[in-house]
Amino acid sequence: MNTIMRKSVLSVAGLAFAGGVFAGPIAAHAATATVDAKPVAAAVQTAPKPQGEQSHITLNDEQTGNVKAIIAATKKAGLPERAAVISIATSLQESKLENLGHLGDANDHDSLGLFQQRPSSGWGTPEQITDPAYSTTAFLKGLKQVDGWQDMPLTEAAQTVQVSAYPDAYAQWEQQATDLVTQHWNS
Repeated sequence: MNTIMRKSVLSVAGLAFAGGVFAGPIAAHAATATVDAKPVAAAVQTAPKPQGEQSHITLNDEQTGNVKAIIAATKKAGLPERAAVISIATSLQESKLENLGHLGDANDHDSLGLFQQRPSSGWGTPEQITDPAYSTTAFLKGLKQVDGWQDMPLTEAAQTVQVSAYPDAYAQWEQQATDLVTQHWNS
């Protein structure tokens, strides 16, 4: 090794050591990780932290069956667990995971099913919208059209598809939706 190169390497090593001594163990470990050059952030994906206060409901057999139908449709669409979390949180907000038919005066226009989708808005026929697999697939089709949905806060992704009058309401269901996907994704 020539003299100039050796001095350069020793200078860099000396600076790294001095930085570790003066900045403490945290900086020294950070320097080690950088030298290792492993893409740590890419290798470890964690779910985003839920936004705001979280709500929770106890599910009956029908609601649990709808969770499983949403997960099955998500897998069939070839989408990751995050898509199922967004779908389940959306359905928790819209219908509490109940496949709602027409509710008379309590109905929001002609909204039906797990996602409160409207036939008059082009989501499908009443029969289609009240089919959990169809309504989930329709929701996921809309989600896939949202650029960067995978990295968005859940509320933003859900709202972009649903266009709700209460866009922030989806956030309260993120933890329960995440827990349900964790529990049922591989079952």
